[in-house]
Amino acid sequence: MACVTEFVQDDHFQEFHQPEETQMHRALLSMIGIVACWGIGLMAPSAMAIDGPLATATVSFGEWKSDPPLDRLVADPTGGVGNNHPLIPQMTTIKAGGSVNFIISGGHVLAVYDDGHQPEDIDKITTEHDCAFPLPLSGITSPCSPVNSVGGMQVPGQVAGGILSDRDGRIYRGAFLNLARRDGVEVVQFSKPGTYLVICARKNHFVNDGMFGFVRVLPNHRR
Repeated sequence: MACVTEFVQDDHFQEFHQPEETQMHRALLSMIGIVACWGIGLMAPSAMAIDGPLATATVSFGEWKSDPPLDRLVADPTGGVGNNHPLIPQMTTIKAGGSVNFIISGGHVLAVYDDGHQPEDIDKITTEHDCAFPLPLSGITSPCSPVNSVGGMQVPGQVAGGILSDRDGRIYRGAFLNLARRDGVEVVQFSKPGTYLVICARKNHFVNDGMFGFVRVLPNHRR
């Protein structure tokens, strides 16, 4: 607010020594100064967005195989064939206020759990209820687990075991990309230090294939 004070004090000192027109001119300048300083204050949070080392990291969330050769131009293989289920790297490190770019390859659901959670803490039994079949044209409009189908008919069972619904300590859950596409990028910010559990919420991917990892967030002493 130093810039506001400078304008106001200077006006007060000279207001009895200037012609009326000059005083009006200086009053206008004072108003412009106040508005300018106010605008700078509003812009400060954006200007303070963190950058530099450990401000961001990238994690591969699944991967497509190239041996044997795989051609996805026309359609994806059914049943997740041709897709591996790792998180690479399994442990990534950023600083508080930074973000992680999760590059999702395959029909995966990103879920992040708060500091201190471990894989054994996750409810591996309860899944979201079955989605409507067939899916409405608008797609999934509320949490649910897509169901298996053959020849346009529903068959018992959820795809990949369903989508785990454990919300205890969950701080982020991403979109289910498999309805329209199997790939995407989700950028998640971590504002507080800690070690966060990241899993694929597709039950079989997490339980059977061990698709999980961690984001370690260090204190940001420059904030």
